[in-house]
Amino acid sequence: MIITQTPLRVSFAGGLTDFVDFYNRKPGMVVSTAIDKYIFVIINERFDDKIYINYSKKEIVDHVDDIEHELVREALRVTGVSEGVEITTLADIPSEGSGLGSSSSVTVGLLNALYTYCGTPKTPEQLAVDACNIEIERCGKPIGKQDQYIAAYGGLRCFTFHPDRVDEEKISLSLDKKRMFSDNLMLFYTNRTRKADDILYEQKKQMDAKFDFLTHIRSIALEAREILIDGQIDAMGELLHSGWGWKSRMSDRVSNAEIDAMYNRAREAGAMGGKICGAGAGGFLLLYCAHPLQSQVREALSAYRELPFNLERDGSKVIFNMRRYEWK
Repeated sequence: MIITQTPLRVSFAGGLTDFVDFYNRKPGMVVSTAIDKYIFVIINERFDDKIYINYSKKEIVDHVDDIEHELVREALRVTGVSEGVEITTLADIPSEGSGLGSSSSVTVGLLNALYTYCGTPKTPEQLAVDACNIEIERCGKPIGKQDQYIAAYGGLRCFTFHPDRVDEEKISLSLDKKRMFSDNLMLFYTNRTRKADDILYEQKKQMDAKFDFLTHIRSIALEAREILIDGQIDAMGELLHSGWGWKSRMSDRVSNAEIDAMYNRAREAGAMGGKICGAGAGGFLLLYCAHPLQSQVREALSAYRELPFNLERDGSKVIFNMRRYEWK
């Protein structure tokens, strides 16, 4: 039996510049962090040759090609596992439409578990590369590369996207600054999930027309990197606010009246800034708020469920490994 633990993430700046449509013309940049909410993947060898898959539904099939769950199907094809396994995925939060990168965390966690099951564990870089291949190339999802990379590497990082590579940089904060930064971040569930693909398809179509907007979004990511490296963490509040305004201009589907009202109430109560996580239109709202004012924000958003979290140091990792070996 193999069990992997793969973090979800929040992105602070640079979203959409990790799409090939952008970084083929100019390097993209995203600043994001892994958080201590996880996707768990369990793989167990079975006596029979069937493939069992447990998620929000249960599948029992004879062949990989018969699997409905496309991420599991393609991960099995990539790793060469073709029979006699049971795969279970578990999530700390709703596994679809959260805006916290759950689909990519599932893919990275699956690959990590399957490669370990085969006795050929891979580096974070290879896990991210293979996850991007599965989601973007094989499954044709209208997404970028940031979620796969932060799930694989973990920590607080800046990623720079080029046509032929992705450069990763760990952003180190002192222990006190890291604790303060983590304490000043809040997540609230908007009480709705959404299918991100439709929103992302629309944004993808507009990338040429709004390339200047995206260039500015990239400059905000560069500023976020510099702010964090310098330890000026309170400046992230206004920077998040600025970035959210620019991202909203990409599509009128990124936000809606309820989310706007929710965000405005949070700002009036003391939050310095924030953004909707992921593609928008639902999922989680990220806020930056000084700790002494957070009780006021909680009261203002009492109709919404808060998700307490901390920053996560590690990326996808194996937390249980009991492989069976044949005696020669």
